[in-house]
Amino acid sequence: MTATLTKTKGKVYGIISNLVIIDADGPFAQNEICYILAGNTRLMAEVIKAEGNKAYTQVFENTRGLKTGADAEFTGHMLEATLGPGLLSGNYDGLMNNLSTMDGIFIKRGDYTPTLDETKEWYFTPIAAIGDRVAAGEWVGEVNENSIRHKIMVPFVLQGQFIIKSIVSEGSYSINKTIAILTDQSGYETQITMTQKWPVKKSLTLYKEKPRPFIMMETGVRTMDILNPMLQGGTGFIPGPFGSGKTVLQQSISRQAEADIVIVAACGERANEVVDLFTEFPELDDPWTGRKLMERTIIIANTSNMPVAAREASMYSAMTLAEYYRSMGLKVLLLADSTSRWAQALREMSNRLEELPGPDAFPMDLPSSISNFYSRAGFVYLNNDHTGSITFIGTVSPAGGNLKEPVTESTKKAARCFYALSQQRADSKRYPAIDPIDSYSKYLEYTEFQKTLSSLISPDWADKVSGIKNLLIRGKEAKEQINILGDDGVSVDFHVTFWHSEVIDAVILQQDAFDHIDSRTPLIRQKYMTDNVLKLINTPFYFESFEDVQPFFKKIIDKYKQMNYSEFESEAFNIFEEELQKITEGKKMKL
Repeated sequence: MTATLTKTKGKVYGIISNLVIIDADGPFAQNEICYILAGNTRLMAEVIKAEGNKAYTQVFENTRGLKTGADAEFTGHMLEATLGPGLLSGNYDGLMNNLSTMDGIFIKRGDYTPTLDETKEWYFTPIAAIGDRVAAGEWVGEVNENSIRHKIMVPFVLQGQFIIKSIVSEGSYSINKTIAILTDQSGYETQITMTQKWPVKKSLTLYKEKPRPFIMMETGVRTMDILNPMLQGGTGFIPGPFGSGKTVLQQSISRQAEADIVIVAACGERANEVVDLFTEFPELDDPWTGRKLMERTIIIANTSNMPVAAREASMYSAMTLAEYYRSMGLKVLLLADSTSRWAQALREMSNRLEELPGPDAFPMDLPSSISNFYSRAGFVYLNNDHTGSITFIGTVSPAGGNLKEPVTESTKKAARCFYALSQQRADSKRYPAIDPIDSYSKYLEYTEFQKTLSSLISPDWADKVSGIKNLLIRGKEAKEQINILGDDGVSVDFHVTFWHSEVIDAVILQQDAFDHIDSRTPLIRQKYMTDNVLKLINTPFYFESFEDVQPFFKKIIDKYKQMNYSEFESEAFNIFEEELQKITEGKKMKL
């Protein structure tokens, strides 16, 4: 006689906004999902604290109208992401509900929709064969998902070695159709389909322990690629005050960066910004594939007017999707906007649990939560020796632009690249407003990465980057001296030094995100323009007085900007470069 497994049930004991306490009648687990009945609506919740038979849950929906004594039922599993073909081009909320298939224009409370289309058929091509030995995460076949070869993998939950007993032939199948049968050493059979589930708060990483290569990730944003480069599988964050261009910069990176898959997690940002993503991305051309950008993009939308608890889920769901595609040997770019909203959700739930508060009432374990999340990014060697990577760039929205607040400080310890947006640069319309002096990339400190730059760009590239930063610092100091002592109170050399930094700023640091040419600068063009600017700066010019300096360098900046707006090495580009040479030739100091 087989025992019937009954689900644990309970009653609502207390309600504190989105924190609902349930009196359970049986066992339950940390992070287990349960459903609470509010009238005829089932509200999804997650256990965040267990205390005796009391389950403290965070509800992912509005709890208005919920009363004590309401019924609750525990599911026996954690918050999971459904993984399989059909994710690309999708718009989902933090719980992986498909927003495109929901009824109406507003998200209804308790309206949960399947992540994937279970009726659509995909053309499956086997990779493995009968008799092959496989393990969790290994590829058994593939389907064509837009321009991506989507690998069908052995479920990640399986442990040990398996033998493929049978596998379907090449053809079209739905995602729930059994495509292979695996047997373990005891002969137990496991049927697998094109889809599987995975808990979003558990890292999905199956890889070999091997030294990682230091491969640069080209973003197309000059101030990032030249001064503070990012690695494939690297981590970075963009802090900045309101209106400094965080969202625009992230969207520029998503369009131009060298990545196979782009995942955008809109975590607590304004709804109109997310609507821009929905409307713009389907219309944008992908500079890498020539297809539409949305074909390799997934959007997780959790705006500021959606329930606070769902912000946390959106971050973990986005990272789980990124790990899934990394397991296919793909380069994934994950962008989160903004992790401050996620941290605020953690703070809100921590306060309701009456936990001991840390700085600014954030949880005491905020640094470890941020570090654990950032650690899920990275470059890996898969068990089949293919490589995959997740490059993670998050934004931080510090209150009042204070970069000393806890979220920024904690993220600094976890991320390797720091792209600080300056309110002063934003106010003066110098976009992207990344402060070239305060920002940094710790990857430049690694000898291995310096060798990569030497072979990829030029042997002296690291020295040139250091020289540019030094010129910018000297230019800032010269500007301060001029402001204090006046134009005629300093020597001409101070003016020249200041304008050297202005040329670097205007030509290299500033970039027009709305121009189809200047919005993305390939690495070969970045090198050419950088070498050109440094050659000009190292050329001695003669000026009779400080009054001659500004007009001369403004003419130079104008020609350089025209070059930036022209196709690289085109006729127009070459004409502007010739005009630039004529301007500089007459001012060269005769030695």
